[in-house]
Amino acid sequence: MSESEFEIIRRYFMRQSQKREDVITGIGDDAAVLQVPVGQELVVSVDTLVAGVHFPENTPAAAIGHKSLAVNLSDLAAMGATPAWVTLALTMPGNNSTWIDEFSRAFCALADRYRVQLVGGDTTRGPLSVTVQAHGFVAAGTALRRKGAEPGDRIYVTGTLGDAGLALQLRESAPDGLQQKLDYPEPRIEAGHVLTGLASAAIDISDGLLADLGHLLESGDSGASLQVDALPRSDAFLSALRQSGSLQQPPYYELPLSAGDDYELCFTVSGKFCPRVEQLLSAMPCGCTQIGIIEESAGIRCYLEDGTSYRPAGQGYRHFDKAGK
Repeated sequence: MSESEFEIIRRYFMRQSQKREDVITGIGDDAAVLQVPVGQELVVSVDTLVAGVHFPENTPAAAIGHKSLAVNLSDLAAMGATPAWVTLALTMPGNNSTWIDEFSRAFCALADRYRVQLVGGDTTRGPLSVTVQAHGFVAAGTALRRKGAEPGDRIYVTGTLGDAGLALQLRESAPDGLQQKLDYPEPRIEAGHVLTGLASAAIDISDGLLADLGHLLESGDSGASLQVDALPRSDAFLSALRQSGSLQQPPYYELPLSAGDDYELCFTVSGKFCPRVEQLLSAMPCGCTQIGIIEESAGIRCYLEDGTSYRPAGQGYRHFDKAGK
């Protein structure tokens, strides 16, 4: 016998160990009642992941559970926020208890890591899609914003770029290291905290570096120069390209520039704060890499190490572009 909506919620989504004091009423009522701490501002983000659009149809349930929460926590990280609560709307083509169990375990495991409590949501029948709304706190007036970069500010990214894009390109033959970055992205919450008060602007990289840096520049009415040889690439990325004979071909630059799904942070820093930022982030697993500089002239200009101009083939993922992923 298939389980009802309420049985699914009770069995799979009320077993989370995280119980926050600021949750007055959570799962089990018509709506959640939540308390924002004094002196804090509420930061809210929502994302929907659709099968066949945001993840391949054969993606394991655990990976979908982790990623659906991670991409929202990544948005909070880009604002310098501390995660607190989430809601989940899960649409499924059928009631597969094994799938739901694996999904919920991975979702709740990541939530527990960041002291995030699931406080409500909905389950319904239909094509597989997952919508998560995440809520977090920042001290009043301290949230990182896309707007704020000034000419002369240095551009940085955390982690490495292009791994998820190459995993999608290689599909079943992708090495574990690349597949892990695609299926289990790590939200850079700690890095976001460090950047508060030091970064002039920040954004998370979901649609590709060029696209998301472009959003940051539009907010500040400025431009940028990028040193594409400086883009951080993982050993797994370089090894996979070397084995395919593509190390000097377009994927070497194009995937880190425009593939998307990296969920790293791209941020700008005034020169006087660069040493401090580099020192703080070097102590974190993600680290950081300086890749360019903010300029007055609009647009993004890419250069190779020898000063040669590089013209990217793509500009990142566009949600309503037929050529998009």
